Amino acid sequence: MSMIEIENLTRRFGSFVAVNHIGFTVERGEVLGFLGPNGAGKSTTMKMITGFLAPSSGTVRVEGFDVQRDPIEVKARIGYLPEGAPLWPDMSPGRFLEFIAGVRGLSGADATARIKDAVAKTQIGSVLAQPIETLSKGFKRRVGLAQALLHDPDVLILDEPTDGLDPNQKHEVRQLIADMSGEKAIVISTHILEEVEAVCTRAIIIAKGKIVADATPGELLAQSDQHNAVSLQISGDMDIARGLLQALPVVASVEISHRNRLFIRPKGGAQILNDVGVAMRAHDIQIDEIHLARGHLDQVFRTITTVQ
Repeated sequence: MSMIEIENLTRRFGSFVAVNHIGFTVERGEVLGFLGPNGAGKSTTMKMITGFLAPSSGTVRVEGFDVQRDPIEVKARIGYLPEGAPLWPDMSPGRFLEFIAGVRGLSGADATARIKDAVAKTQIGSVLAQPIETLSKGFKRRVGLAQALLHDPDVLILDEPTDGLDPNQKHEVRQLIADMSGEKAIVISTHILEEVEAVCTRAIIIAKGKIVADATPGELLAQSDQHNAVSLQISGDMDIARGLLQALPVVASVEISHRNRLFIRPKGGAQILNDVGVAMRAHDIQIDEIHLARGHLDQVFRTITTVQ
C-alpha cells in the first residue's frame, strides 16, 4: 500500500479548474518535490491531500484512509506545514507547541518528550519564550515546521519549508528532511529548484492544473540541452578547434563563449567528454581547463511549463 494515493483529483472554483484530474502515489522513503509556476495548483493539491479543502471530484487516500470519509484518521497521520504557517502572534513557541501537543492527544511525559525532540530538530530553543510576533520570518517558519513534526507522523506535507530561511538554516532543514526521509513519505512544494536537487528523490511538475512531468531530478536534468555539455579552455587557434569539434558526429553545436573558451553541446545528451579530449590531443591543441556540465533544472522547468 502506498502512503499517499491520488486518483483523478480535481478542484474547481466556479468555472476555473485549479487542479485537473491528476493522479500519483507516494511511497515510504520518497521525498517528492511538487513544483509548478504560481497558480499552477500546488497549494490547492496539498490542501486537498491534508483534508483542508474538499475536492470537486476524485479521491485521496493516506495510509489507506480516504480523506473525505475518514478525515480525522488522515489528519492524525499527517504533519502539515501550510503556506504561510499561521501562528498565534501573542503566544510563545513553547506555549504554542504545548497547545498543539494537546490537540494531537499528547500529554504528560510523552508530550514533553515530543516537544523537546521537535525543538531540537528545528533549533528553536533560543526563542521558546519569546512572543511569536517578535520572531523573524525564518524562526516563524521553523516554529511551523516544529508543529508539523511534533507527533512524529508517517506523512509530511511541507509547503515551502525553507521560505524565509537564511542559507545556513536552509541547509539545516534540508538535512533534517534527508535524515527523516527513510521512515516517512514527504511531499515538498517549493519554488527553489536547488532544493529539489538537494533533497528530493522524485519531482512532479504541475502546470495549469495538470501534471506535465514526473521523474527523478537526474532524469529532469538530462532533458536540459546543457546536460553533458563540455566547457573547454585551450591554448591554440580557436577557429581551428571549433571546426574540429563541430565536425564530431556527437556534437550539436560549438560556441566561443570567451576569448579562449569553447562551449560544446552534445547531440541527444551524449557523453562527449572523451571525444572532445581525443580531438584536441590529436591536433596538438593544449587543454588548459575542461569541465562537464550537468544541465540546469530551471531551464527544464521553464521549457516544460511554458509549452503547455
